[in-house]
Amino acid sequence: MSVLFVLIGASLLLAVGFLAAFLWAIHNGQFDDGVTPSMRMLMDGQKHPQRPKKGEQHGG
Repeated sequence: MSVLFVLIGASLLLAVGFLAAFLWAIHNGQFDDGVTPSMRMLMDGQKHPQRPKKGEQHGG
C-alpha cells in the first residue's frame, strides 16, 4: 500500500514538472507563431535540381 502513495507522489511531481515546462514555453513565446511552420513547405523558394528524363544525357 505504501508503494501506491510513492507512485502517486511521483506522478504528481512529474505532472507539476511538465506543467512548469509548458508554462515556461508559453512565457518565452514558443507558441506565438502558429501559421508559419505549417506553411513553410508551401513557401519554399529554393529550386531543386531536376533529374534528367529517361534517355537524356546528363550535363552535356
